[in-house]
Amino acid sequence: MAELVFDSVSKSFGATLAVRDLSLGVADGEFVVLLGPTGAGKTTTLRVAAGLEAPDAGAVRIAGTDVTRAAPAERDVAFVFQQYSLYPHYSVFDNMAFPLRAPLRRWGEAKIKARVGEVARLLGIEDKLRNRATQLSGGEMQRVAIGRALVRDPAAFLMDEPLSSLDAKLREGLRVELKRIQVDLGATILYVTHDQLEAMTLAERIGVLCEGRLVQIGTPYQVYAEPASSYVAMRLGSPRINLLPPGALGVTDGPDGTAIVGVRPEDVVIAEGGGARVRAVEHLGAETVIVLDAEGEEVHALARPGDSYVPGMEVALSALPGTALFFGADDRRIAGRGGAPAPAAAKVESAYGF
Repeated sequence: MAELVFDSVSKSFGATLAVRDLSLGVADGEFVVLLGPTGAGKTTTLRVAAGLEAPDAGAVRIAGTDVTRAAPAERDVAFVFQQYSLYPHYSVFDNMAFPLRAPLRRWGEAKIKARVGEVARLLGIEDKLRNRATQLSGGEMQRVAIGRALVRDPAAFLMDEPLSSLDAKLREGLRVELKRIQVDLGATILYVTHDQLEAMTLAERIGVLCEGRLVQIGTPYQVYAEPASSYVAMRLGSPRINLLPPGALGVTDGPDGTAIVGVRPEDVVIAEGGGARVRAVEHLGAETVIVLDAEGEEVHALARPGDSYVPGMEVALSALPGTALFFGADDRRIAGRGGAPAPAAAKVESAYGF
């Protein structure tokens, strides 16, 4: 595997600036995830790395070599697309073997068979090699698409939301498999997604994109705990962070210039009293999310084990001391943390006794 570097890369489509002055290095053997909403520039970044789009400015280097103007076939990268892009009339074996039969490689059939078998075992699809692609489930088809990239042993893998079309259970299983394979192979992977759970569980580092600009990069914990802006804070965390006016939840110790106070749902304390009303209760299995109205502001909180709430209940809210984040009018985070002393949290029972 090899290092992948973007050096001040920009790319426009007409009047739309899709990637803005992007500088990013993906180290040899590193798993980096680019996170952002639709239109943030994620896919364009991958296409520039693959040579499918030429940048308007800047350079792309792979393994220390400038490949900015190199053809896709000369870059030694493997692209896994959002859709499976399999040849339906081919068997699983032939789909996986396809890149190894390219004229530039000239692999013998014995070597191809051995390599495809090795990767199929790694992905748990060795018993499907004779099947047509149309005979597979969605999860199996995506494994074949990933396997077709793995057989090449490229310098880097580029993955464009490869799990987004799968159901939640399949996504969870393939996330685990993909991370295991990356660790076992020491693969260099640049992966893009709009799913914050994928980003948090897969990445060694997460880069957050906003309108084509890389606004923050760091470990999942760094980006979650120390977001550079309220935009970044909104990208990670489920339920989403509460962004409230100064003074909300009793947070009155913000630094000068505070325009927005951010409090994660897990840092909201619910106690007996008044000032807020339960609007909805969402039971999510291991977690229960409480949606509240606090003086006209919507607040999300997590219930403590054993606590019960029903819509219409009156409660008091505060933020755990030292947990609030502060953002200025320009959306950037201001150094410092705060939070009013929390009242003693109490079990709040409804009039119905549950």
